[in-house]
Amino acid sequence: MALKSTIYKAALQVADMDRHYYADHALTIACHPSETAERMMVRVLAFALNAGESLAFGRGLSDVAEPDLFETDLTGAIRHWIEVGQPDPRAVLKACGKAARVTVYPYAASANQWWRDAGPALARARNLAVQAIDPEHARQLAGLAERSMDLQCTIQDGEVWLRSSNAQVQVALARWRE
Repeated sequence: MALKSTIYKAALQVADMDRHYYADHALTIACHPSETAERMMVRVLAFALNAGESLAFGRGLSDVAEPDLFETDLTGAIRHWIEVGQPDPRAVLKACGKAARVTVYPYAASANQWWRDAGPALARARNLAVQAIDPEHARQLAGLAERSMDLQCTIQDGEVWLRSSNAQVQVALARWRE
């Protein structure tokens, strides 16, 4: 019998002063049995960084052909494809052909090596952005994970803070590719 995903609920308030986006989101997050709290919280952070009316979570680890998050237009076409972690460069190039924009958020200690290996293969993708999350900050994000969360994300001048009722994490993003 296969293990089922664990369901997390989050009330997320986003104040993105860089994009002038301010909204509350009620999120239901399915955490795959093989997914860590760290990866799940990086997905929540990626949601906050790109929040919008049509942004949604994909099936993630349950279906590797789907993005971790995606935004569609009114016709159903994918405007923004978002991956978390260190995806295969071929899958990223394939996503670049399907979506207007693709963003990857690597967060592990091995992310630098992944970028050194994958970067040359991804050089031809004109619609790709890569923003690395400091591995220590990703570990701290895991400490915010609870089955029911009240989170506030503030983004100002490129600085990002994610806080819950009992902790706050300032997240550093390294823009490896715009």
